[in-house]
Order: sequence, then C-alpha cells, then structure tokens
Amino acid sequence: MVDLPASEQRRSAYVTGAEAAELLGVKRETLYAYASRGMLRGVPGGKGRARLYLRADIERLKARHDARAGHGPVAAEALRWGEPVLESALTAIGPRGPVYRGNEAVALALADVPFDAVAELLWTGELPAAGAPAPRPARLSVRPAKLAALLPEGAPPFTALALAVPALGAHDMTRHVGAPSGDGRIPTSDAERARARALVRAMAALVGLGRDARRATAALEAEGTAQRLLVALGANPSKKAERAVNRALLVSADHELNASTFAVRVAASTGADLYACVSAGLAALSGPRHGGVTDRVEALVAEAGRPERAAAAVHERLRRGEPIAGFGHRLYPEGDPRARALLDTARGLAPHSAALRTVLALVDALRDAGLDPPSLDMGLVAIAAALGLPAGSAAAMFAVGRAAGWIAHAFEQREAGYMLRPRARYTGP
Repeated sequence: MVDLPASEQRRSAYVTGAEAAELLGVKRETLYAYASRGMLRGVPGGKGRARLYLRADIERLKARHDARAGHGPVAAEALRWGEPVLESALTAIGPRGPVYRGNEAVALALADVPFDAVAELLWTGELPAAGAPAPRPARLSVRPAKLAALLPEGAPPFTALALAVPALGAHDMTRHVGAPSGDGRIPTSDAERARARALVRAMAALVGLGRDARRATAALEAEGTAQRLLVALGANPSKKAERAVNRALLVSADHELNASTFAVRVAASTGADLYACVSAGLAALSGPRHGGVTDRVEALVAEAGRPERAAAAVHERLRRGEPIAGFGHRLYPEGDPRARALLDTARGLAPHSAALRTVLALVDALRDAGLDPPSLDMGLVAIAAALGLPAGSAAAMFAVGRAAGWIAHAFEQREAGYMLRPRARYTGP
C-alpha cells in the first residue's frame, strides 16, 4: 500500500485522461481509440463525461511502446507487473480471479471440490472424477520428532516448513530428476507426480512441528490436505472447518507468475529437484511483501484487539503514515474475488467469534477510510480467526496451498526445456 491520504488510496489505481495521454506520449484522440478497442479500461471520473483509466493498463501499453527502444527496456518493464514474460498453460488471471486450466478457482472452491483434486488438475491437466479414489502418497521418509528437535520451541508454521522441505529432500535418495532429452526437455514421470503428492501431504502434516510434533503423526493418517492441516495445527477437523480450509487452500493454489512462483521456475529451469524448487518458493514467499503479508495482517488484528477498536487502529496507522497490509491488489482494482469468497465463508463459519468480528470490523473501517478492498491475505486471516487457529496459520495455508501451483510450474518449466537466465543492463562506472 502506498503512503497516500485515505481519500486518494482508491483513486491511485487510476489516472485521468490527460495524465494517461502524457504517460503514453500520445494525443487524446489516440487514447480514446485505445479505449474503444478495449486496450484501456476506464470508469466515470465523477465530473461530466470525464473518465479515469486503469493505471495497470497504461503501464502495459507503455511497455509495448518502449519496444521501439530495444528489448532491454521491454524486459525490464515486464519484470515490474508489465507484459507477460513466459508462456504457461496453467493459470490465467481474470476479473473473477485465477482460472486453473480453464476452471475458475473461486467457483471450484465454492463447489467444495477437494484441494487434492485441483492439485491433480494443475499437475496433469485433468480434474479427477468426483468420488474417484485419491492416489495414496508414499510414507514420510523422516521422523517428525527428529525435525522438531531442530526447531526453537513455539516456532511458527512457516519456519517449520522452511526446515522440513529440504530435510525431506535430504532423505530422498531418488529425488534428482532424470537427464534431459536432446532438446533439453524433462518430461514429468509418474514417479515425480507421486513425489509431489507425498511432498504436499508432508507439508500439511508438518506445519505444527514447532508446537507439538506428535500431531504430525496423526495428521499424516488424516484424509485430505485440509483435514491434515487442521489436525497438525491442533484444531477440530469438523466438516465445516475442513470445508473452510479446503477453500482457503484451493484459491491459494496458483496465481500465475508471482514472485515465489517465478523463483520456483528459475530453480526448475536448472534441473533442480522438487524439494529444492519448493524451497525456493518458500524462501520468496517468506518476504513481508508476499506471504509475510498475512503476518502483518495478524499484527493489525492483534493491535485492534476487539471489534470496537478497529476504526481507531486504522486511523492511528493512517495518522502515522504507515502502510496497511492486506488491502488492494494491482490485478484486481475492483476487489480480490478470492478474498470475498473466504470472508463470506468465515462469516458463515463462526459469526460470533470475537477474533473474526475484529477482522471484519477492520475490513469495514478500511472501506470507510476509502482504502482498496481486501486481498487474499485478509481472507486467509479471516478463516484462521474463525477457526481459532494459532498465529501463523494463515501463512501456513497460503504456503501449503501454493505448493500445488509451484509444483505444477516446476513440471511445466522442466518440460519447456530451457533455462531462465535474464540479462542485466550495467549502470555502473
């Protein structure tokens, strides 16, 4: 979130016609032609016939125009929310949220399609038939108690995952993928898909290692990723709770080329094993501007303390000029559909939960202050609050859910057969 007055936060996603024309270096007539051809999206500006234009569209068009200056400027802009830089058949971003291989993620979540089935969709291109028995993952290769001994007491779920994934790799003697074919491609084998299932299963079961390693053993025997996660976190795996966590995992599964997924694809392009690829994703996700946003949202909820304090907490943050995490997404200027789905799910799950009512009061307070709608991060925190999960659980749901997408991108990048190696433009002396 940029440090702007509250009344300007929402408006900052748009520019006026004059500003748009200046940014693009074109006449107003050309700007209108772009809009008529659907290249620019606009909304009423509130004064007569004036319109505001989406800043993200302006920046994409500008990147195209800069192509005349050579490939370097275009590539640089593409890495800053610009033009697509890779071809992928996995996920598209639409106005109703991510679309997994032609299937809207939010619709899949609200239809309560199992997360494990959607992982198979991302990995194979086919959604298993309803009721089809899920493949049984392999057994865990290392005892949870041995991993827990390496963690500080009370370590949050994300820290547990950062330790567990490379440790699982170290105990898998067949983890290295085969040599590429003559054209550099590495096809995905049945054994590698089995390894993927086992890895996601293990991640869900090991998130609670820092609190109680004994839960991991029980979680490994649970049916489905959502149930495993609940058992590992010490929560009651009721049908309602399982359905809510399943939705959170499902809408988190993939989101095109975000920072962590790009890190995974870079690792995969070198031929790194699956554990190394997922570890690269976890490292990028840990940053406070990516997966760490959920921790910052939890801190805001703790700062507010109760619903009645939500508006005051928001106003104090804004008065100090501090950015507020969990609100606004450049790909969803009208609001993140994933967040809406999870917030609605949380409301129906535990409407009397004090923690959840504080989250919802913050959403209302930020809306009243003129800020952008909530992002996925706020939705994940709402689900965790409604279920009374321990701190850090929202980040755990994000990481376990996103692992399905990371693995799909690793498979796709290996099959593409080339290494990702951008060039740098030297700016030194």
